Amino acid sequence: MLAVAVLISAPPAGAAGFQYGTAPDPDDQPIELGIWYPSDAPTTTQPLGLFTQNVALYGAISGQSLPFIVISHGTGGGASIHYDTALALADAGFVVVALTHTGDNYRDRSYSFTRRNFVERPRQVSRVVDFMLNVWDGHDHIDASRIGMFGHSAGAATALIDLGGNPDFSLAALYCRKHPDAWDCEQAKAHAAADPAPVTADDQKPREWHHDPRIKAAAIAAPAIGYTFTKEGLAAVTAPIQLWRDENDKIAANEWNADIVREALPKPPDDHLVANAGHFDFLPPCNDALAKVASEICASAPGFGRTDFHAEFNKALVAFFQAQLAPP
Repeated sequence: MLAVAVLISAPPAGAAGFQYGTAPDPDDQPIELGIWYPSDAPTTTQPLGLFTQNVALYGAISGQSLPFIVISHGTGGGASIHYDTALALADAGFVVVALTHTGDNYRDRSYSFTRRNFVERPRQVSRVVDFMLNVWDGHDHIDASRIGMFGHSAGAATALIDLGGNPDFSLAALYCRKHPDAWDCEQAKAHAAADPAPVTADDQKPREWHHDPRIKAAAIAAPAIGYTFTKEGLAAVTAPIQLWRDENDKIAANEWNADIVREALPKPPDDHLVANAGHFDFLPPCNDALAKVASEICASAPGFGRTDFHAEFNKALVAFFQAQLAPP
């Protein structure tokens, strides 16, 4: 789930526009956004942090009644960490927005590894959808009936909740009692030890899981907290799902995450098991600058070609969303 909010050097794509945005959140901090979209404007190489992408920065949007995809990153990530997937979707005619999740990003992990994080994340997605459909300058180019979502790791769990899933966090406590050495259990323990905030009366109030029926399909990769989902908890998730599992996941082991989700979904997902891949291989190919600041997300298994994989991965995501969000 660890990621960094950077844009990594991209190969030239079709004309894709890009801009930054901010969605208001009445219940929390404003939400930072990266927005990609079809554009006929000339593209240029734009420096963004340590890296670059080839885009029409603030170029005019082209097309009408465009399908729309929301991207939700994993823990410690940011709006830009799935930039190559966003570019591929924009090049194929989608409007794409990726958000930096409040409290669970590369600058601030105050919500990370808590139940609150998974209460807040789906709600944040809905605030972003509200902004894109009603406030964003290009909102009249979006077809509000054709909305999809892509999520990786914690973002995949976020997508399942937005689509109607109800995780049971008593199962998380049980899982960590049985598997204290699991990566996420160790992280949760360390987080609690580092920030032993007192429990308030507000914390004791039940918080319902937030769902968004506007989202009609989702692609999810290496889902986290899979052990909190049961068949009953996922019974309402009837939208089409494309599920990506990596063979060598050391962060969210398939046995306790993706495999559980696959079996609990009421409809079989479009299932992809990626041989020799690891948890972070769903993030873009690394360059030297990224490897220096986050070597752990760049360490693919010997023989695994992340660049070649992403070409096929992004192609498959585009095809899935084109099929599931086709015009009436």
